[in-house]
Amino acid sequence: MDNVARWFDRKFEFTFPAELFPNLCARLRGTPARLEELLQDCDRSLLIRKPAAKNAWSIQQQAGHLLDLEPLWFARVEDFLSGGDQLTAADLRNQKTDDAKHNARDIKDILAEFRAVRSRLLERVASLEPAMFSRTMLHPRLKQPMRLVDHLFFAAEHDDHHLAKIWELKSQP
Repeated sequence: MDNVARWFDRKFEFTFPAELFPNLCARLRGTPARLEELLQDCDRSLLIRKPAAKNAWSIQQQAGHLLDLEPLWFARVEDFLSGGDQLTAADLRNQKTDDAKHNARDIKDILAEFRAVRSRLLERVASLEPAMFSRTMLHPRLKQPMRLVDHLFFAAEHDDHHLAKIWELKSQP
């Protein structure tokens, strides 16, 4: 059964105060640990098992996708700093994940790389003045304004979406 809603069907309302940026940074900082805990006792056969649904990703590909999206999150932080009109667009086909051959890799390498690049993102954000978190740009797919703090929320929600997909895949017989 597929209980996790499709990511592209999600709608977002960004109405919370920008002062929540430390909470969102804490949430993003916790994703590598939550992912590692979720995968620590999984057999390789479970990690790389492809779901029956067409073009669906394995658990390991879900984890690899989180790694694959880190350059986008970082680029969007830089977009806010450079002050354009629109954020960097994502590859909505997720070609990078499909081409990455994550199932051929060791899960420990994926997890270590994810932890390292997520730390880099959070170090970059930690260096910013609080006023930056209220700066607004247009999100290219959502076609709505997004503050930097909203971008962090969006990334955290994306993390949780894939963690939920992994939980779902782990529970399937």
